[in-house]
Amino acid sequence: MAQNSESGSLRVSTATALSPETVAPFAADAVEVVVSRLDLEADAFNVLAQWLREDELQRASRYQFTRDRRRFIVARGCLRQLLGARLGIDPQAVELSYGLNGKPVLAGGSAAMDWRFNISHSEDVGVFAFCRGREVGVDVEAVHSVKNADAIASQFFSPAELADYRALAPHEKEMGFFNCWTRKEAFVKALGGRLDFPLNEFDVSLSPGEPARLIRVGNIADSTEWLVRSFAPMPGYVAAVVVQRSRAAANDDAFMKGPACTLWTH
Repeated sequence: MAQNSESGSLRVSTATALSPETVAPFAADAVEVVVSRLDLEADAFNVLAQWLREDELQRASRYQFTRDRRRFIVARGCLRQLLGARLGIDPQAVELSYGLNGKPVLAGGSAAMDWRFNISHSEDVGVFAFCRGREVGVDVEAVHSVKNADAIASQFFSPAELADYRALAPHEKEMGFFNCWTRKEAFVKALGGRLDFPLNEFDVSLSPGEPARLIRVGNIADSTEWLVRSFAPMPGYVAAVVVQRSRAAANDDAFMKGPACTLWTH
């Protein structure tokens, strides 16, 4: 795992593997990020699928395309396995409920250890963020050409972000767009997926090569209470993690130097 100190990006070594049965020891509220491929072979897919509960399988069935159903099932199965390892219980025993805006949280007896988590997936890459005692949000996107990107930016970027975006050189705009989008989405998800928090009313940094920052969040929060990191979970993808500041300065320092990001091989 190598960090680029200028861009704040984090590159993940494909040689690194995580066994959910042997979770590395983390400080009480340290941030952990796990990256997983979602395009698994049939045997691995079937194992993960058997851990989902009926409501999760029903949710998967609402996807029109088979590939999207499979991605949802794999992502949810991975989440259950990763949470089960941290809770010391079987994946199918993990109890989940949903907040007002649909963000999954631990429920029942599973909630006692106060694990907070978030999940995002784009195409065949899933990113999972875990922390105890403080809120966390994550977003990942495959970097690609977006039709009407400038119009989307005009609608959802703040005035300051839009000015920064328009000032980018043409070859930097694609990455600038996704830097902004993932950081904004991760922050909203850390807040619980609040649908009443307009994306254009807070500012993040977006220029390639510039460190990820949450610059202004308006009246809903204090920007100094949140930390944001961007990283490349796999080539061709960009992700962002936003977390509340820790009670321990050492944990914040470790997070800003790069999350504990592990590529999980099945």
